[in-house]
Amino acid sequence: MTQQSTSLAVGAALPTVMRTITQQKIDAYALASGDGNPLHTDPAFAANTQFGGTIAHGMLLLGYVSEMMTAAFGEDWLTGGRLKVRFRATARPGDTLTSAGTVTSVEGGKTVCAIECRNESGEVLVSGQAEVSRS
Repeated sequence: MTQQSTSLAVGAALPTVMRTITQQKIDAYALASGDGNPLHTDPAFAANTQFGGTIAHGMLLLGYVSEMMTAAFGEDWLTGGRLKVRFRATARPGDTLTSAGTVTSVEGGKTVCAIECRNESGEVLVSGQAEVSRS
């Protein structure tokens, strides 16, 4: 998925990415990342925490944001992209997440976007800014 960079104007919406979180996806991410924290991978352990069950890794959510940015900017995102975000809430198995964004500035070879990831209830889980330097 390394298409050509899209030239988007200020105010343009980025392509949305929708994904449903499953325990299977969380477990696969834990294996790939080496982060086997039982808060993510052990439902019995996680049930006795403040979260009441397993939660997705924050970086898994950022993977969906990066997928959106790659769809919008292709190779430019992969070689010159940056994220600055805040994690605001947790994602749980069964949540359907939507990553969305809007171009906020285009100047001097750099595009800046406001980005967020929400659950199906509209709760913001991740918000922040993405920057892409065009080659």
